[in-house]
This record gives sequence, C-alpha cells and structure tokens, in this order.
Amino acid sequence: MGLRRLLAQQGKSTRLLINIMNNTSKIHIDVWSDYVCPFCYLQLPELKRLQQSAGTNLEITWRGFELRPDPHPTLDPAGEYLHTTWERSVYPMARQRGMTLRLPPVQPRSRKAMEAAEYARIQGKFDAMHEALFRAFFEEGRDIGQTPVLLAIAESAGLPIEPLRDALENSHYTQRVLEDEALGQDLGITGVPIMLLRHPDAGWSHALPLQGAVSYEQMQAAVERLLRSRA
Repeated sequence: MGLRRLLAQQGKSTRLLINIMNNTSKIHIDVWSDYVCPFCYLQLPELKRLQQSAGTNLEITWRGFELRPDPHPTLDPAGEYLHTTWERSVYPMARQRGMTLRLPPVQPRSRKAMEAAEYARIQGKFDAMHEALFRAFFEEGRDIGQTPVLLAIAESAGLPIEPLRDALENSHYTQRVLEDEALGQDLGITGVPIMLLRHPDAGWSHALPLQGAVSYEQMQAAVERLLRSRA
C-alpha cells in the first residue's frame, strides 16, 4: 500500500471517530484493573487519550479486580517471574508509551487501595486518587497496602483523610469492591486489564471485550466497530 493511501486511510479513520462521537451515539467502557498490575497503569494514558478524543459521548468506569486476594500468596518482589516479566514486557511498553515505571520493592494486597479509590469516587475525586495510587506504587515504590500510605496518597490528591481512615478501619467500602469483583467473575474475567465496550442500553452479552494493555488505535477501532454495529 502506498504512503499516500495509508495516510488517507488513517485520516479517514480519525475523522470517522470524531464525526460519530459528535452525534448522539454513546459508548460505555468498563475497565477491570488492579493497582498492583503494571499493565493496568500502562493502559491509563491510552484511555485518557480516548476520553479526550470522544468527550462526553464516552463514559469510562474503572472497577476493582484483585489478582491475588487473601489468602492467595502475593508474588515475590525479588523472584524471577516478576523480573523476567518486567524486562521482557513492562519496561519496553513503558518506554514506548513515554512512562517511567520501576519494579516495586514490595507486593502488597490491593483491596485497601481499591477501598480508598471507592471513597475517592464518592468524594468526586476518583480520577486523581486512581492515578495517584498507580503512581505511588509503580513510580515511587510505596506500599499501598498500608493505611498510613493510603492516607498520605489521599491527602496529596486533595481528599479529607480522617473520613478515609474511618472507612478503611471499618471496611465501609469493602462491599463495593467485592461487588465489582463478583461481577467480573460472573462475566468470566480472570485477568486484568480488561475492557468491556458497549452501548449504555446494551446488556453485558453484547459488550465488546479488549484484553490487556492495548493501544489507542486498537481501542479506536473497537469503538468504531461498536458504533457501526448500532448504525
């Protein structure tokens, strides 16, 4: 295929997304993720870019999914599996996407972090807390399984911390996390990140799945496919 033709097709694809998303069609993306999953963090900027392109006609909901809930053992931070995965996959993708990730020195449980994110959602600060949790773990190597660490992260995201302390100590948001996990399990989800794209009035059986840290272009193509199916 000639260069001019390729560029023309790419431009047509971009215009198609913009034109469709400017009409009355809407898309909802549910994203299941875990704060100790590097590929979930790597997916964040791609989703933010898609949100910026689509505007209010795209709604994204992040949901929690613990990869290793208690009593399953967490991974060994010094183990061969993590180091091999990071060298082969995480670091190359991070460089490609212009992100700086570091293999954390700890591998904590993530449920409390998910509860803190749910608290932030109620406060209207989910996006800030969501990104701050990922950044704290994968860039700063902080133990996001510890309440004092979560309180400090919340404070940096502009959240009142005493209500969060009470919520974490008394498990006020545990049920919300468990409900998201149960829904994911009912839908057959076993790994993250996974995104389910659908029209707001469509059931889960009509959702279009995207597994893994996919590119903006792959998400764009999936959105266009979904919108064409409705058209």
